[in-house]
Amino acid sequence: METVSENAAFGGVQGVYRHSSTTTNCDMTFGLFLPEEVADGPVPLLWYLSGLTCTHENAMTKAGAQAWCAEQGIAIIFPDTSPRGEGVADDDAYDLGQGAGFYVNATQDPWAPHFQMWDYITEELPALLGENFAIDLDRQSITGHSMGGHGALTMAMNLPGRFRSVSAFAPICNPSAGDWGRKQLTAYLGKDEANWAAHDATLLMQEKGFDGPVLVDTGTADQFLDLLKPESLAQAAAARRQQATLRMQPGYDHSYFFVSTFMEDHVAFHAEALYRG
Repeated sequence: METVSENAAFGGVQGVYRHSSTTTNCDMTFGLFLPEEVADGPVPLLWYLSGLTCTHENAMTKAGAQAWCAEQGIAIIFPDTSPRGEGVADDDAYDLGQGAGFYVNATQDPWAPHFQMWDYITEELPALLGENFAIDLDRQSITGHSMGGHGALTMAMNLPGRFRSVSAFAPICNPSAGDWGRKQLTAYLGKDEANWAAHDATLLMQEKGFDGPVLVDTGTADQFLDLLKPESLAQAAAARRQQATLRMQPGYDHSYFFVSTFMEDHVAFHAEALYRG
């Protein structure tokens, strides 16, 4: 693992690291903020999964998460959204290929050789963190924005016991029923929609739910609201009687101004779960 940069931040360290991934078969870069409490032992971890077109850097520099994580003594990781580099398949469209991994394991060509983002996020990267940093992998929570909110919700519901809490900012809630989803799931997983269900938060909420607290914020002025379908997730959560807080925030759009506005709420929400018991 290569250290790209390390900067003092809020009493801790914001680092950027690069490693050769055996899961995605290319070099991967991630950001990791460690609060000053790591000097005393392993700290809880919050995952932040970013959205379409983002790298590890967008949320790291725009979300304002480090100050709130430092206050709570929590590490936060910002993985990349896809494999990248020469020889990695791509598409001219912004919502497919590099920068648009959708947090799935692709089974279709030309994506399958590198686009194994589910296993990268849930298996390889946690193991790497545990080996190299003072991270308490028994205390993890997960959040994300847009495509990353989709990833956070689907991982939390598919991996019971892994995450103590899950939240999302403007998540893609029902990808199998919308233009932000059907195109990508077809490309990565094939035309059989039965293979999509494990990556649709609304369908997972109907089938499994989440054994813990859920927080979702979406702006009423979000320019992609029809693609996100927050009402589908809300209906599924209500029918299941899921422990959840699903909020529509008046006047907010899809930008990082929205994310940074409610980041304090989300970090505090996760801190409560991470330190409980």
